[in-house]
Amino acid sequence: MSLVVTNLSKKYGDKTVVDHISFSLEHPGVYAFLGTNGAGKSTSLRMMLGMLAKDSGTVTWKGAPLDTMETNVGYLAEERGLYPKFTLMDQLMYFASLKNVSKEDAKKRIDYWVERLELTEYFHPPVVGKKKPKPMTADQLSKGNQQKVQLLAALISDPELLILDEPLSGLDPVNMDLFKQVIHEQVDAGKYIIMSSHQMEVVEEFCEDITILHHGKAVVQGNLNEIKKSYGRVNMFVKTEEPIDDVIEASGLRVINKTPNGIQLRVNGQEQADQFLDMLLTGKGSVEPTRKTIVRFELREPSLHEIFVEKAGENVEDEAQ
Repeated sequence: MSLVVTNLSKKYGDKTVVDHISFSLEHPGVYAFLGTNGAGKSTSLRMMLGMLAKDSGTVTWKGAPLDTMETNVGYLAEERGLYPKFTLMDQLMYFASLKNVSKEDAKKRIDYWVERLELTEYFHPPVVGKKKPKPMTADQLSKGNQQKVQLLAALISDPELLILDEPLSGLDPVNMDLFKQVIHEQVDAGKYIIMSSHQMEVVEEFCEDITILHHGKAVVQGNLNEIKKSYGRVNMFVKTEEPIDDVIEASGLRVINKTPNGIQLRVNGQEQADQFLDMLLTGKGSVEPTRKTIVRFELREPSLHEIFVEKAGENVEDEAQ
């Protein structure tokens, strides 16, 4: 067991923003921290790193208190924060020196990541005419490319523990795929990663274990596959050639979502799903009792998105309002 967080808490006045959070990251891989804005994700990550004082709790790495001066930790903050008027190379060399990376190693790693993150044209701008181009500064980059540079800064020390706070936020699809490839590579290299994200499909792609925070409390926690299994196969998706509103009404099933591509229904298990399928095949419950032409019929466990909305739905509604 490498990272263990126990009873982590934080209050601001009378408001509890993190309420006795505990979890462990026992082997290399990605642990997900989920929650709506204000749920306590970033506050928890900052307390783990010692950037923010905790009111209670402990954070240990390999059996000893986590100390970022002793442990090689990489951190990509949610708030992007490069120095706008300093050159990209000068900033990265500075960040490397803070992590005690030698100049020789820093230059090699920067060269590697500049190419891997497709940043070559910004670190080595092409020569136009006889005039040598000036080194680029951070404020000359788009937000997406600044985010790449910050990921490079987080990786420059080759950290064994990597903390990524909303790493894919605001990226276009091409750069999102690039970031995901890099994260997969870090997992393959045996790194321990904690990632907060609003993107449920990304979490399902990477993470075995999760914590969902709601008002600072852990409302869902554990292995994602086991969490899904505990709900059972209760989500049914149906698409037919003919209208089936009358069959649904006769069955008493609840419609979760209805789109031109099909209808999502909630059932209490396999037996109820089989009964509904029989109604479609035999025409029972129809105004005109004819067999329905089934294009798609699927019974599945709930997605992480659906579990998240169920457990943190109050916050989602508050934000919408």
